[in-house]
Amino acid sequence: MAKRAARARPKRRSTYHHGRLREALLESAERMLDAEGPEAVNVREAARQAGVSPGAPFRHFASRTALLTGVAERAMRRFRNEIARGEASVSRDDPPARLAALGRSYVRWALRHPEQFRVIATRSQIDFDGSPTLRRDNDAVRALVRSIVVDGQARGDFRAADPDLVELFAKALSYGLARMFVDGHFPQWGVPQSRAQAAIERVLDLFGELLRPSH
Repeated sequence: MAKRAARARPKRRSTYHHGRLREALLESAERMLDAEGPEAVNVREAARQAGVSPGAPFRHFASRTALLTGVAERAMRRFRNEIARGEASVSRDDPPARLAALGRSYVRWALRHPEQFRVIATRSQIDFDGSPTLRRDNDAVRALVRSIVVDGQARGDFRAADPDLVELFAKALSYGLARMFVDGHFPQWGVPQSRAQAAIERVLDLFGELLRPSH
């Protein structure tokens, strides 16, 4: 009796290549995050999607918090680059335009990447203080906002006010608008979600007008 040909076992699809396991795990975690939110992210599932054994990731990410922190670090770098590109797109001699471009970049990035924004913004599922880069990148964005405010006040483009309070105002407004969009609050204020971005940009324009000195 002839032997039955052995059925070939299907190969598990893998995104892992030698020397880049950490990156493959982060890419898997990002896909889970964007598709289903932070609650769906876990180390074992990231390993399965990367095509490695369940125990392999733990030398890179000892916990779910560590994995989400790594995802947040990558997201924060992209966010910071988006902010820098927006601010660099206008003249350095025009502080109001620089601040407006920064605010728009902040909100647009959050609207395009709502789950990544949620992880960075809430921080309850990441180790923000223990990360070597998250605070540094966040502080760099804050320093940019403050430098624009101080420059604008020195030029007479912005009204005299405590720069710390103006910075806090700008952060609260940008964060609040982005969070309202991500959490679906705009329809409650008579703004369909499809028109939310236009409304956000008008609010940011109003903020710029309020910063100008009264004559």
